Amino acid sequence: MIEIRSLTKAFKNQKVIDNLDLSIVEGKITIVMGPTGTGKSVLLKHVLGLLKPDSGEILVDGQDIVSMDEVQLTEVRKKYGVCFQDSALFDSMTVGENVGFPFTIHTDLTREQIAKEVGSLLKEVGLGGIEDKMPAQLSGGMRKRVGLARALALNPKVLLFDEPTTGLDPVMISAINALIKQVQGKTGSTSLVISHDIKGAFSLADYMALLFDGKIAFYGTPDDFRNTDDPLVRQFVEGMLTGPINPIQ
Repeated sequence: MIEIRSLTKAFKNQKVIDNLDLSIVEGKITIVMGPTGTGKSVLLKHVLGLLKPDSGEILVDGQDIVSMDEVQLTEVRKKYGVCFQDSALFDSMTVGENVGFPFTIHTDLTREQIAKEVGSLLKEVGLGGIEDKMPAQLSGGMRKRVGLARALALNPKVLLFDEPTTGLDPVMISAINALIKQVQGKTGSTSLVISHDIKGAFSLADYMALLFDGKIAFYGTPDDFRNTDDPLVRQFVEGMLTGPINPIQ
């Protein structure tokens, strides 16, 4: 579904992404993990077309988005549903208006039709009947689920998650991961998740990738990650202080 080839990006002579290759398998959940500051969010911004690489290709459904202009990118982004780390809800809008926003912008549905779609989406994420609440009235977990409902609005082929469980308690982390798994199973969408949540990744992912030093240092199934003797993987997964990752850099 998404093929990243030889991607390179530097900021002020600091190479953040270095000749990176990664395949995001269609209809599966791929989780990209890695130490803080290794370029995970930069990678996601390239997939969204918010950043242009210094070199390389990003093929989405066989089309290279790197060479596209903003009009062409807008069409590609209609295939995406995005859940941002902080949910990125509009504080001045109600929950219903937030979830209905993609319909308002991209469709000709009537207000009544949008309201029906919004109600259905909120029920899907376990939040039926909160359309009139404001984002400030919601807990962190509820905001995440509203963000997911909005991401699902236009039946996206690709779901992109940026740290979907950051700042949540362990029970809510499990709930959000279960919801992502449920949604992916129901919609058959292709999912790319940026995450630090090792435990959640093992239960959620079909494929996992470890980003380190600007490259994909290890890629495979959860079982591949569990069983490898690779010192970088072992240090990251087990949270050890000694190893290739220097925690005080």
